[in-house]
Amino acid sequence: MATIDDVARAAGVSTSTVSYVLSGKRPISAATRLRVERSIRDLAYRPHAGARALASSRTNVIGLMAPLRVDVNVSVIMQFVTGVVTAARTFDHDVLLLTQDDATGLERVADGSMVDALIMMDIEADDPRVPVLVGLRQPAVLIGLPRDSAGLSCVDLDFDAAGRVAVRHLARLGHRRIALLGSPRAVLERHTSYADRMLRGFTAESRELALVSVAVSCESSHTGAIAAVDEVLASMPDVTALVVHNEVALPAVIATLRERGRRVPDDISLVAVCPEDVAVGQPLPLTSVDIPAHVIGRVAVEMAMARVEGEQPAETRLLLPVLTERQSTAMLD
Repeated sequence: MATIDDVARAAGVSTSTVSYVLSGKRPISAATRLRVERSIRDLAYRPHAGARALASSRTNVIGLMAPLRVDVNVSVIMQFVTGVVTAARTFDHDVLLLTQDDATGLERVADGSMVDALIMMDIEADDPRVPVLVGLRQPAVLIGLPRDSAGLSCVDLDFDAAGRVAVRHLARLGHRRIALLGSPRAVLERHTSYADRMLRGFTAESRELALVSVAVSCESSHTGAIAAVDEVLASMPDVTALVVHNEVALPAVIATLRERGRRVPDDISLVAVCPEDVAVGQPLPLTSVDIPAHVIGRVAVEMAMARVEGEQPAETRLLLPVLTERQSTAMLD
């Protein structure tokens, strides 16, 4: 494996000159820079991350905290991760994935100068990690919206608006009795930001439109979906529309409705709040409010890098929801 000394000898310069070419800390003539860069390519030299950080005060690494809890849909989480990794590559950055949810992991990574910025997912309303992030040297971007985000940048889908958009769509089709099958109980009890905001938007819009509505938690499993559907049918037998904000449970929800004699959309309309690929991947393509995970991941990286460069103060960006009508909703007779 080539070293910086090997590059210096091949280019006929000192090792400090190679370091300056890599870090950009001092002006180097164009001819010398070209010789050094050619030697780097020819020798396939890759600077050690620690040495690069010392030379430039940068690590070219973004830390991404994506807790992998049992009640979290890992496939959707990985769509966010893919968006972050793909965008980071365009900024010549790698991604360090942190799958724990404790603040000590954040402090260890930050104090060790392992990353240039931090992106954190699965944000709770009163998230204990947020005060830690505020005190760190590195800028942080939250995918989610805590109750107090002062000093931190946030990006997410506007889930409050997503709940409202889904309800308005069903109301325009004539539905007056609707239900929300939402996140698992543990997610709601943690007051995870997206789940709270989705429930708030659904409830507020239903009330403003004078609809009869009910919201139940839904575990992310086949048995959880059966229990949630049965709970809705027991409390509201004449329900004509569902909003489902639980990607894992979706297939079982549809199957259970069919087993209970409720055909989609003939007997009951259904709007899913999920990534587009999940909605169109069902046997019956679902009307859905898209969760643009890749876009959110990309925007989070762009915001993080803008803060690293000192080009952007802390800000909050909530992406407007987009509802796409497909085959799972119909006008109520």
